[in-house]
This record gives sequence, structure tokens and C-alpha cells, in this order.
Amino acid sequence: MTRADLKEFLDALPTEVHELVVALRKVIRRTIPQAEESILWNGLSYHLPEIGGRVKGAVCQINAKRGQVTLDFIHGIRLADPQGLLQGDQKSKRFVPMNTIADTKRPEIVKLIQEAAALEWA
Repeated sequence: MTRADLKEFLDALPTEVHELVVALRKVIRRTIPQAEESILWNGLSYHLPEIGGRVKGAVCQINAKRGQVTLDFIHGIRLADPQGLLQGDQKSKRFVPMNTIADTKRPEIVKLIQEAAALEWA
């Protein structure tokens, strides 16, 4: 993804979620700087190429739909989540709603991102 692609994506976000997406993106980039960032399914997706592509190697994704920002984990069913933050009932995917900038900085969010990045694949 180019800087122009990222700028275009961020500029197209509704005003009410733009700042929240940018804040969450900063947390993810600091937590997993080795992850590749791309635009996928109308969100910012982060994956580890050494594990696989944008699905198998997926760590997390930022989605902003209908004025709500979520941090999605494609392999969320495999995360421990001792705080019970993860929501959803899909086969594998789970998400955490992000309502405020403070939500993005919670240590539990960083731990979920780290755990997702450390998932082992056979």
C-alpha cells in the first residue's frame, strides 16, 4: 500500500471516526511494526507475510462502518481474551468495539494484538 492509498483511505472516512481510526492505527503500528498494512474489505488490515497472506497471516483489521469503529481479529476464536472483550459469533472472527481514543490505548487491546501476532501455525 502506498502513502497515497493510505491518505485516500483515511481522507474518505467520516469525520466522526477519522481520529479514532488514526489513533488505533498508531497503536497497531507500534505494537506490531513488522506487520504489513493494506486496505482489505474496506478496512486497514495487518498481516505477517512470513506466516501467510492476508487471511492466514492476519493479525487484525480496523473497520469503520456506520459510524462504529471495530478492531477485528480474523482468528479471534483462538485468542485467550481473559477480560472478555471479544464479541461476535462467526466461526472464527471476533471484534472489539472502539468507542473512544482511550479505548485504543487500553493495555488489554495491546495484549490482544500481541497475542494475535504470536499465534502459531502448523
